[in-house]
Amino acid sequence: MSRPNQPSRKYDVERWSDGLPAPSDDDELTVEEPLEIRIGGKSVAVTMRTPGHDEELAAGFCVTEGIVGDGDDIARVAICDEAADDNVVDVTLDRGALRPEALARAQRATYLSSSCGICGKQSIDRIEQMARPLRPGQPTVGAAQLAGLPAKMRRRQTVFSKTGGLHSAAVFDRDGNLTVLREDIGRHNAVDKVIGNCLLQRRRPDDAAVLLVSGRASFEVLQKAALARIPIVAAVSAPSSLATDLARKLNLTLVGFLRRGRFNVYSGADRITPANPHKN
Repeated sequence: MSRPNQPSRKYDVERWSDGLPAPSDDDELTVEEPLEIRIGGKSVAVTMRTPGHDEELAAGFCVTEGIVGDGDDIARVAICDEAADDNVVDVTLDRGALRPEALARAQRATYLSSSCGICGKQSIDRIEQMARPLRPGQPTVGAAQLAGLPAKMRRRQTVFSKTGGLHSAAVFDRDGNLTVLREDIGRHNAVDKVIGNCLLQRRRPDDAAVLLVSGRASFEVLQKAALARIPIVAAVSAPSSLATDLARKLNLTLVGFLRRGRFNVYSGADRITPANPHKN
């Protein structure tokens, strides 16, 4: 029988304050466990993740790694019944949808760490071969709407509120409505989960106008947004130089330090409409 797929777990701890121990208490910690992703029954990758929404993670992984072109290539995603626990997901693809060269690259990265994902495995040139540049200027989002997104995300970070140990990723539509939010111990897993949700729900492109991440905007985050065709990426912390280079090459809008009503735009400012200074 499968065990509960819980994102957090309580542990006994000894709390200290002012150099002295206090009575024993409990603390809720983020669960970190391996997930094996299979395609057609064949193991492709193992990633350390927080349990929950594993089918979305696997679907998002297939698209953001370029293994398939889009969500229409995925026929079925399911937890493997024969596995001893819930830590194996199998993806069934439509006939002819598989990109063998991308699958081979994913298999070479046999073990993906929860902290850095697939760092260094792919270059900008390789991503450019898989993802065509986006059309500049569309869609647009208002600066005031963009500034309000972190507060909307924070209100939905339920597991982070309990543990303080998770990354979050959220997708918003062009009107600033939160479409989906996912939390995970790995930032790349959180991104794959929200993208996978959009793919499996067959949402329209306009429903995924902005991808917001709770930490920094790394190259891997921009890579995943580009392959999922999400035009605007925003982060509450800094972007990396490689992420910025990729955003500029592929016409993505990249926003960093999005907090307290301020932000920096590193690429694609034409998608952001300024506030009206004369509006009351």
